[in-house]
Amino acid sequence: MIACVDVDYRKEGAVAACVLFRAWGDSASTAEHIARIARVEEYVPGQFYRRELPCLLAVLGGLTEPPDIVVVDSYVWLDDAGKPGLGAHLYEALKRTIPVVGVAKTRFASCTVARAVCRGDSRRPLFVTAAGIDVEEAARNVEQMHGPFRIPTLLKRVDELCRTS
Repeated sequence: MIACVDVDYRKEGAVAACVLFRAWGDSASTAEHIARIARVEEYVPGQFYRRELPCLLAVLGGLTEPPDIVVVDSYVWLDDAGKPGLGAHLYEALKRTIPVVGVAKTRFASCTVARAVCRGDSRRPLFVTAAGIDVEEAARNVEQMHGPFRIPTLLKRVDELCRTS
């Protein structure tokens, strides 16, 4: 199973969501899960992972079996020297047993290891980074995801799920 995860912050706490699917080209999820988190860390610039990581681990921890790969709306690596982003922290928290693919909407100039992926008619790329899987393979997988628009259908779904739950 492939898991797409995301978090939405509320006035109090957060909601983490997970959308599971079998193949990169799937148009619909096979299962959806949410976790409500009562208390989250304050946002600290440069340490976003401290706020988001516990939420992602909460929703992933609620699954009956671990996914084969996790897709996160963030960078895995923040620069070419290997500065860890949220995805790398998640990969470490999962004890390097589950590959993590980061899909970001904005480019970090310091991260040329990110692969630009243009989807649909959009000229604005998504930026793919990865840990535990070759970044070229990860980029091809993201490119194959269902949907005619820049943001793949199931990435859009997980965002909607955490915002509306």
